[in-house]
Amino acid sequence: MATSLVIVESPAKARTIKKFLGSRYTVKATMGHLKDLPRSQFGVDVDNDYQPKYITIRGKGSILQELKKAAKKSDRVFLATDPDREGEAIAWHVAQELNLDGEKCRIEFREITKNAVTNAIKNPRYISDNLVAAQQGRRILDRIVGYKLSPLLWAKVRKGLSAGRVQSVAVRLICDREAEIENFVPEEYWSVVGILENAAGSQFEARLIQRRNEKIELKNEAEAVQVRDEIQGLPWIVSSVTRKDRKRHPAPPFTTSTLQQEAARKLNFAPAKTMSIAQQLYEGLDLGEEGSVGLITYMRTDAVRVAEEAVQEVRQLIEHSFGKPFVPPKPNYYKSKSQAQDAHEAIRPTDVWRTPDNVKAYLSRDQLRLYRLIWERFVASQMESAVIDSVSVDIAVGGYTFRATGSSIKFPGFIKIYVEASDEQEEQSAMLPELTVNETLGCKELQLNQHFTQPPPRYTEAMLVKALEEKGIGRPSTFAPTIDTILKRGYVVLRDKRFVPTELGRIVVDILKENFTELIDVDFTASMEQKLDEIEAGRAKWIDVIDEFYNEFAQLVDRASHELEKVELQEEVSDEQCDKCGAYMVVKHGRFGRFLACPNYPECKNTKPLLKKIGVPCSFCEDGEIVERRTKKGRLFYGCSNYPACEFTSWYKPVKEKCPHCGSNLVMKARQSKPVCGNKECPGKNR
Repeated sequence: MATSLVIVESPAKARTIKKFLGSRYTVKATMGHLKDLPRSQFGVDVDNDYQPKYITIRGKGSILQELKKAAKKSDRVFLATDPDREGEAIAWHVAQELNLDGEKCRIEFREITKNAVTNAIKNPRYISDNLVAAQQGRRILDRIVGYKLSPLLWAKVRKGLSAGRVQSVAVRLICDREAEIENFVPEEYWSVVGILENAAGSQFEARLIQRRNEKIELKNEAEAVQVRDEIQGLPWIVSSVTRKDRKRHPAPPFTTSTLQQEAARKLNFAPAKTMSIAQQLYEGLDLGEEGSVGLITYMRTDAVRVAEEAVQEVRQLIEHSFGKPFVPPKPNYYKSKSQAQDAHEAIRPTDVWRTPDNVKAYLSRDQLRLYRLIWERFVASQMESAVIDSVSVDIAVGGYTFRATGSSIKFPGFIKIYVEASDEQEEQSAMLPELTVNETLGCKELQLNQHFTQPPPRYTEAMLVKALEEKGIGRPSTFAPTIDTILKRGYVVLRDKRFVPTELGRIVVDILKENFTELIDVDFTASMEQKLDEIEAGRAKWIDVIDEFYNEFAQLVDRASHELEKVELQEEVSDEQCDKCGAYMVVKHGRFGRFLACPNYPECKNTKPLLKKIGVPCSFCEDGEIVERRTKKGRLFYGCSNYPACEFTSWYKPVKEKCPHCGSNLVMKARQSKPVCGNKECPGKNR
């Protein structure tokens, strides 16, 4: 009996696919890339058309041998790695190792369902030279930047630093925003708000907008007082009532970028966490009797296109679940951004009838939360628009005009299931009482309010992802690792969920600005991404793109290495004394964040974790305090400063209040407004 070997990237994907294909197919996983440029050397021959030196990644030799053995036993080999540039490159390397050059061995599918997989098996293609070239061009470009700039930073700043084509621009955005904030000069302005009442006793607010039909701006208290004095005792008369229906349209289904943004806003997920969980949903999860099933389509995409079959399916679900009025006469179609590759669909459920509640029992809490977000966004994207009944009332007082606005939902449409989040605080629009033209109102109070203009906000993770996408820096798949890298390198920190550059980050950006202006330029970085797209489309050659960049870049590196003086970093001295020599310890940056080290290194090699106290005494020992700690993977938790003598730990932030039942610290859990007991053995019921 003829047998076939299918090669994918992950074991989870292999398990799901195996279920669809049966006993005639063997499914093996590469566990990601099998070959790459060497870590210990440059690995690019610049004198020979930038030819890369690929080697088998350490630890992958046994996997490669297993694939070769399985291929010899099979009549056909299908390479089913992920349907993107990286997946194409992995397939290319495997094809070379298994001597599959020139064969139609490449298959791809954007959702892991039986139909998608079996159709792909029937329609193999050749490996795409253009996709491989685009990946190779990006990999070599990043290697050139990383391996030429990083040693320069080691020599001129300190060891362990790195620079990258995308990461350096991301840090620059954060530094530039911080400079804007520091240089911002607030300007004073005033508002005048009337608390009005109609004859029926209903109260509402109206805000000053015009003087003699021209927009008015009050720059100081004196101007606000002048308005108050001029309208004192005058009647407040309704001059116009404008009522109209306003449509609010649903957002398109998720792309990689918008999924990362919305998961950050709504679920408080870091981009890396979002992509990790999305990968699990895509590759397949065990749904009991149904077996391993891929729940969403491929999660690396910048397109909002959806398969017609999926559109018809979701329209049926909407009518069944919400009623015919919620189904638009024609499907909603969304236009992808001009730079989108459009190779994949948007991120959507593979089967919209597989609702979050139906799979709830089989998913972890975070898997369910992300799946629900994707499912609801997709369903909402094909629902009817919401209709908002908005009212605008102008009130004349002498020569001044005040305006009151209100709105109510006339027809909920898509917001019945989903409302898009925002980084900025949205003003709530109140309901207004029934008002008529020429109606006289009473003024219960006139408020004169002082305000100051605000600087631009620091980037949240969602805002940074959005900025990177809008400026064309990197690709959807690079946003999460880019953010992860700049945090680990200590170039930026997250403070109150917003990015703040460190002194180190500012110094590195200043060095790059001064010596490599083009490299750290936003427009230049975006243009390089466009050139990589040109390579993928077959309109450019990767060697030409690299050559054009390298010739000037190498000269800049050489000049900087000779002219750039060494930067002396100010060490942050703590009030903690070294246990071994008594010196005051300094703050250092390491792989897992900041820590304390003795300044007398290498004579004294003492180090300590840097503990951030939260002002809460530990209830499990006599003199300990609760401090922030991190796991080796960087996850935040709380523990006692007396560890290991006291082993108290909690994933949730403790508060000073004690449990009345057991005396333990109460903790604040997510989505709860009141603290609960942090002791698992507590006999009380306030957990």
